[in-house]
Amino acid sequence: MIKVAPSILAADLARLGREVEEIRAGGADYVHFDVMDGAFVPNISMGVPVLASLRKATDMFLDAHLMVDRPVRYVEQFCKAGADLVNVHVEADSAENISAALEKIRAKGVKTGITLKPGTPAEAALPWLDSVDLVLVMTVEPGFGGQRFMADMLPKIRTLRGWIEERGLACELEVDGGVDAETAPLCIEAGADVLVAGSAVFGLADRAAAIRAIRGE
Repeated sequence: MIKVAPSILAADLARLGREVEEIRAGGADYVHFDVMDGAFVPNISMGVPVLASLRKATDMFLDAHLMVDRPVRYVEQFCKAGADLVNVHVEADSAENISAALEKIRAKGVKTGITLKPGTPAEAALPWLDSVDLVLVMTVEPGFGGQRFMADMLPKIRTLRGWIEERGLACELEVDGGVDAETAPLCIEAGADVLVAGSAVFGLADRAAAIRAIRGE
């Protein structure tokens, strides 16, 4: 089954609790929680206090996507705040420190994920592919919402899906960036099973219809 993870980067943060309840009622599977530090990416978003507050307001699965430099410094805080999955960029630190970050996440009983920026080849996921719970392929440059979907990332998604199936892994394959009712079928055909969508969900009044359209229902 295709899962939809609306990104609250596109939500009305003044009524975030209600926004999340609306997507829950509309059939969303995850809440995608974008964290930006102004260093790894050229923007700043929300952090640990917002996630901790949101955790009190919902029992939905919180998928924390850390677009931050040297995430090993922060992953435990996001775990303690209530993230169900903490996802780090492979480009954000040395391979040794990325592995250390993932170990810290696992030690807290939280699921792990790794993310690849558009310019990062699929092969960069291989050191961790057998041990993480999710791999995220960015189909826009991380840092800002509302960007155009990069169709040239579809071969990367297909490659990762092939490796996941060849190895018999339970690892989910997530896509984030420019996903809407038109681009979602391309991602699904390429092998994605979790789709992150921001304005394509929160930008529409009927959240349930938006989520169904992304799933192709």
